[in-house]
Amino acid sequence: MTTKTATTFWRIAGMSYLQYINKATSTVRSALKEPAKQKAMQKEVFGFNKAVWEGGVQGPKVPVP
Repeated sequence: MTTKTATTFWRIAGMSYLQYINKATSTVRSALKEPAKQKAMQKEVFGFNKAVWEGGVQGPKVPVP
């Protein structure tokens, strides 16, 4: 009797889950028609902020380049 090990196809392809999700979302967004495509492409751009906490109080948020 042999047993088969179940695994996900993105692992078989040698990708991490994050790489798979990024590729899938960019593929879906590029396949959309206007104006839905423009709306979806705007969601692709994002940024990060950082803040230093001292004494239980959050300092000012600073954009991370």
